[in-house]
Amino acid sequence: MADAPVLGSSASKKVKLAESAFGARFAGPLVHQSVRAEQAARRRGTAATKTRGMVSGGGAKPWRQKGTGRARAGSSRSPIWTGGGTAFGPQPRSYTFKVNRKEQRAALRSALSLHAERASIAILDASVFDAPKTRRALELLEDWGPETRRAPSTLVVLAPEESAAALSFRNLARVAVLTPENVGVTDLLSAARLLVSEGALEALTTRTGKPRVGEEANA
Repeated sequence: MADAPVLGSSASKKVKLAESAFGARFAGPLVHQSVRAEQAARRRGTAATKTRGMVSGGGAKPWRQKGTGRARAGSSRSPIWTGGGTAFGPQPRSYTFKVNRKEQRAALRSALSLHAERASIAILDASVFDAPKTRRALELLEDWGPETRRAPSTLVVLAPEESAAALSFRNLARVAVLTPENVGVTDLLSAARLLVSEGALEALTTRTGKPRVGEEANA
């Protein structure tokens, strides 16, 4: 069973991570599908072009049908004319597609288990933040791992009521702060380190669902 160190605690201790959420085998296809779905849902889909019917003007026939020696033309807003409409251009649309709940949970377990396998997860004792203090948050992150030239990207997951800790971490470079309900597979894979408060750990574990018999080995 994997464990994670606790940051902010006076005594050096570790927390056991649930095997059902942090001990799953990495399911590459499901993770890829979930990341695609999350990124597609973030697309605004507002790209639009005007068709020949939307471009102003062009109501009159440019010249008569026959006898001019030129090709037939019914409108100066044809797509083949300069200033005309666009043929088969993008229109506002939704890029979202559905991923089954079982697949979403399996992908989330895979992403969490990857952090547990790499020992890139830690538990935050949010009680050390009585008030927002960015310097204290920076010290915790620096004490977590060895000093590097560039700070690794870190995802901090906090419960909604832990606002003091959230205000302390949100202004740090390469640090993202989210609640357990808003954490996606893309967020977990994009972060080099994962810092979860004790209050958010239970909610995040619950989101992975309770795998059925035999599902954990296949997911």
